[in-house]
Amino acid sequence: MNVMQNVGMALILSLLAGLSTGIGSAIAYFIKRPKLTYLSFLLGLSAGVMIYISFMELLPKALNAVGQIRGLAAFFAGIGFIGLIDMLVPKAENPHHYQVLDSDVAVGIDASLMRTCLMVALAIGLHNIPEGLTVFFSTIADVRLGLFIAAAIAIHNIPEGIVVSVPIFYATGNRNKAFFYSFLSGLFEPAAAIIGYFVLMPFLTPTVIAFLLALIAGIMVYISLDELLPAAHHYGQSHLVIVGIILGMLIMAISLLMI
Repeated sequence: MNVMQNVGMALILSLLAGLSTGIGSAIAYFIKRPKLTYLSFLLGLSAGVMIYISFMELLPKALNAVGQIRGLAAFFAGIGFIGLIDMLVPKAENPHHYQVLDSDVAVGIDASLMRTCLMVALAIGLHNIPEGLTVFFSTIADVRLGLFIAAAIAIHNIPEGIVVSVPIFYATGNRNKAFFYSFLSGLFEPAAAIIGYFVLMPFLTPTVIAFLLALIAGIMVYISLDELLPAAHHYGQSHLVIVGIILGMLIMAISLLMI
């Protein structure tokens, strides 16, 4: 594995995954009543991809490289890492799903709402830090897996863009400002990747990469169980979510066999 050859692709994928929050903004503002059942299916699909990759690719590679005890310790450390971020951010400012706003809600200047919205943007930005590291280091280890993980996280970032942009629009009446803050929250992902590059790249060895793969698996399992699946059930029908999960796993299984 030539680590340095994968760095450019890892940074690009981290950037693209983070900027997908802008898709959520577009859905919110250019479509008055988006079909949230479609989003429910996509979130289930994303969860299926991330869970399958975690348990069938990342964790087994880590366990084979560093042993079960150390590999599992890193896996649960990843869960603890992103769980700690969840605990540190106040629940009111840590939304995991998008509440559809009624068309008769007043749009205008509301300083109090705007302050709350900025905290929401910051909270989502903090959540994007481990996601940026996930895309970056999984791509460093295997570009093929990095592509799939980046796509899954990009889908996951769509409702986050909605969460940030819609309330800011109602607080300010300014679509451009709402899109800007949504875009800014997504930039935490490539920023985390760049910081991770400068901090950890000098220490990267096959053993360290194996630990990172287990850590990433824990992060993705937590994101899937704590964010993607609850949000998917919130948006649509349970059976549609299950179909998305199974299809996501099936697509990953076939893709990994063929590539």
